[in-house]
This record gives sequence, C-alpha cells and structure tokens, in this order.
Amino acid sequence: MVELKTDTEIAAMREAGRVVARALDAVARHAEPGVPLRELDAVAAGVIADAGARPSFLNYQPHFASSPFPGVICTSVNDVVVHGIPDDYRLAEHDLLSVDCGAELGGFHGDSAVTIPVGGLRDADAKMLEDARSALRAGIEAATAGARMGDMSEAIGRIGRRGGYGIPADFGGHGVGRRMHEDPPVPNEGRPGKGFPLRPGLVIALEPMFMAGGRDGYRIADDGWSLCTIDGSRAVHVEHTVAITEGGPVVLTAA
Repeated sequence: MVELKTDTEIAAMREAGRVVARALDAVARHAEPGVPLRELDAVAAGVIADAGARPSFLNYQPHFASSPFPGVICTSVNDVVVHGIPDDYRLAEHDLLSVDCGAELGGFHGDSAVTIPVGGLRDADAKMLEDARSALRAGIEAATAGARMGDMSEAIGRIGRRGGYGIPADFGGHGVGRRMHEDPPVPNEGRPGKGFPLRPGLVIALEPMFMAGGRDGYRIADDGWSLCTIDGSRAVHVEHTVAITEGGPVVLTAA
C-alpha cells in the first residue's frame, strides 16, 4: 500500500533527512586510508544519537537476510555494491567506499547514500561516479507530479547503460516514510510513460547502483548481506530521499 504524506509529514521527514546528511558528511570527512570501517560506523552513530534520532539500519532484517544488520551504516568497498557490513577492514589508498545511512526522527525515516573515493580517485572510477551522480540528478528531475515511475527509472537506466555499466535488477529505490522501506519499489530501469503514477505527497528513495564490469549479475557474500559484483569489478551507489510536490521534486536528504 502506498501512503501519500501531508506537507507537515514531509517537513518532519526533512528533519530526519538532515540528520542523515550530517552523518554522511561526518563519515566522508573521516574516511581516510588506515581508518577501519567500524570506526566510521561509530562516527555515524554519534551524529545520529546527538540529534536525538535512531539509526534505521541497526538490527534491521528484511525478508532476504538471514540475520539482523549489525551496523548503523552500510559500508560497501570496491566490489561490494550495497549492504556492506562495517567491520575491522581498514581503508586503503584508492578504495571506492559507498556509504548508505538511514535515520528515524519523530516517527519518520530519511535514507541516503554517497560513494566516497578514499585517498585519490582513479580515472575509470571518476567517470562511473559522475555517471551515477548524473543518473541520480536525472531521476530527481523526472520526479514530477503527473509523471510515471517509468520516467524516473528510464532516466536513471539510460545513463547507466550508456556508460556500459551493470545494473542489479533486483535492487533499487523504494518508498520511504514511517518505515524505511515502503511501497512503491523504484527500479533503476524502466519504460517512460509506464508504471506507478507520481502524485504529490509520494516520498521515495532513488538509488542508482552501477557496476563497472557491465554484468547485471551479483553474488551475496558469506556474511549474508554484502551484495558483490559477480566479476570482482568495482561499483558505486548514490541515493537521495525525494518528495513529489506540486511545485516539483524536493530532496529531503540534502545537506
């Protein structure tokens, strides 16, 4: 069931989104070679706690997971596309780190992700990251009242396919609200003019995920969570929570 939010509820979600933005900014500033992922998790946890919010991911267990998620943030390094667990791995020069963060404040969630180049950015990674950011912007621009889900999905997927990247078909964006994952699903590929109608009050997370090797397949690591590229190629993941309004799309997880 899709729940449309009131203006008051969207304003409350903006506050949750600001907490997420601050947490991601703090993590990005702390992500340097030699820093363990567990330390980044503690940084995000501190920002969320200081805001009086609750981490959305900690102990979350969706249908596909065999165990609850053990971290406050997802830390996905290099060939891990999404859902990487923050463990004792220490970041290295030229690592590509994707960080996904969610926080609940006042009964509503915010959800956002960034990809952080650690200690310098390789040319191929730079292009893939810029393409992912461009795809996110294109999806947001297409998130207008009266459009269809396929318009957003096609805008994202077109940039990904043009760049030659793989796109994991079973994973994408989703509705956001009183629960972190709500209906409707938001695919990263689609057909313009098709799919769920975008109406004012709809709040969704758009999250392009691109894999450098060009293959759409993936594997789940032994930890039961980390979704990895099938060929060991690197990946990027970016995300914003966006509200559909009469005046156009509003990014709720902007800084």
